[in-house]
Amino acid sequence: MTALDEPGRVARLMWTHFEAVHAVTYFHPRARAAYEAVGLRGYWRGYFAGRAAPLGATEAAPVIAAFFNFAPPMVSRALPAVWRLATPQEALRARLTGAVQALAELTYELPEAHLSEAADLLERAASATQTAGRVLGAVNAALPTGEYPLARLWQAATTLREHRGDGHVAALVAAGLDPVETLAWRVAVDMSPQNLLGRGWSEEQWRAARERLAQRGWLTPDGAATEHGTAGFQAVEEATDRAAEHPWRALGPDATDRLRELLEPMARACHTVIPAGSPIGLPALPG
Repeated sequence: MTALDEPGRVARLMWTHFEAVHAVTYFHPRARAAYEAVGLRGYWRGYFAGRAAPLGATEAAPVIAAFFNFAPPMVSRALPAVWRLATPQEALRARLTGAVQALAELTYELPEAHLSEAADLLERAASATQTAGRVLGAVNAALPTGEYPLARLWQAATTLREHRGDGHVAALVAAGLDPVETLAWRVAVDMSPQNLLGRGWSEEQWRAARERLAQRGWLTPDGAATEHGTAGFQAVEEATDRAAEHPWRALGPDATDRLRELLEPMARACHTVIPAGSPIGLPALPG
């Protein structure tokens, strides 16, 4: 296990584990079916309602800001219209139900004691998140604790995921990257355009973003990443990792290492339903 005095390294390692647990809500058929059961038909209705529900029956503007990488017109088409189909409380129940059903299918071979211990430790880490300035992390941390291990596990993973995501957005803003520039950079480096073009940005906006990245020296004129750009984005990733350290420092090295061991088989199972090159940008587990 990487020593906890190495800034950000443990935060990134643990992210590769708990993010996979959270991500079943986007990719598992049972998660989609749970949203449809409450009237949220179509992938994006379930996505926006489920992820925004901890904010309450919000309008589009806070979600445009917090989610960061969706074009404003796309968000405005979904919100507040989805609340006419399902209330935030119904959306929250649907997202937890779907996630728990997905995890139950993926982890059925693991003993109850394994799941309970993992939930206990992950909740301890999530309870140590510092939520000042982190809106999505804060509203998820404020949700009631689940009754059963898989519900507790998924909600803790989600709190940690949104907490980290808030820090990542802050790092992108500090680096002077706007949403479509960030997506254009990822397409140039390591993601399929098909997995990111569905965020509502026009071809003109994509082209302008690539031109801006070329002007700042991050891309070559033909769209390839430069060393300067690679170093600049690496600095963003390192800032994200540092900002996500505190829960693991609070948990301590022994408990963190134990949690990593417990999450390992769950994360590997969850990776089987995450498409290659998925837009969440989650790397493969080490080893």
